[in-house]
Amino acid sequence: MLGKTDMLDRAVQVLLALVALFSLIFGVFMLTDPYGWYQAIPTVRFIGPPNPHFIRDIGLAYLMTGTMLGYAAWYPQGRWLAALTGTAWPSAHGVFHIWEVANGICAPDRFWSDAPGVLGPPLIVWIAIGTLFVRQKIVPAGLPKPVMLRAIDQMSPGESAYFHEVAKAPGHAFEKFAHFIPMTMHRYEAPAELFHMARIGATLVEDCGPCAMTAAEGALRDGVDRALINAALACNLPEGDPRIGFLFGESIARQHGDALVLGDAIEAKFGRNVRLELAITAATVRAYPAMKRGLGLTKSCAVTKLEI
Repeated sequence: MLGKTDMLDRAVQVLLALVALFSLIFGVFMLTDPYGWYQAIPTVRFIGPPNPHFIRDIGLAYLMTGTMLGYAAWYPQGRWLAALTGTAWPSAHGVFHIWEVANGICAPDRFWSDAPGVLGPPLIVWIAIGTLFVRQKIVPAGLPKPVMLRAIDQMSPGESAYFHEVAKAPGHAFEKFAHFIPMTMHRYEAPAELFHMARIGATLVEDCGPCAMTAAEGALRDGVDRALINAALACNLPEGDPRIGFLFGESIARQHGDALVLGDAIEAKFGRNVRLELAITAATVRAYPAMKRGLGLTKSCAVTKLEI
């Protein structure tokens, strides 16, 4: 979820867009010219005479499929649930065709004639979404609660008790919290080093050692040099951009006036969007130690080894 869209992400978008376009064209064809569609698909004639009402019904299903997949293609990492919803009917349709041939209702040659248009589109969507899952590039909101909790336990072993407590709270608290989590790690244009230094700087102000280590491990997974991370944890960064990012995050957390000067310097060199991303992560990452403090689960940085 961190950083700009890469080639594989673009490939996922293209695949979803192509299936969306196919579905929309098919749907419009069925709605506007049901008899023409009936004549254009040879295998349809085996199931009986044309029924324009029935054909238009299916055309509406294709239009809804295309609309949902088109919406998902714009930002599949965050709209993967829309993609799954969009492919639900085509997938069920494909399974039904398989069931028919398996039970002798449909001849194998007719099945294979229909397969590219019936099984191809949903298979492409599942491959596209599966690629995002394998690469862990999806917004977690929408994942089943046990799956998400297991992932959190793996990323922060021994440091996820409060997530489980939120998960047990009534009123869908965990589902609401899941929508917040990605915002705390929004990085698109900001260099990884600058971004994570601001994140670590803000976290250290809250005096939560385990939270600081979680932020440090996130930086390491994002490719930041281990020595630089440890220098940040020790508040001993050398002069340079990473130190400015660290001080910016720290000053935001302390609500100090230096945030204005440091922010102006970052904006002058990297642009307004980078300043925005650093400000967002520095402001929102503080929610985690604040929640833990409120629940009585905080451990001071002084009693936690801050080194990875």
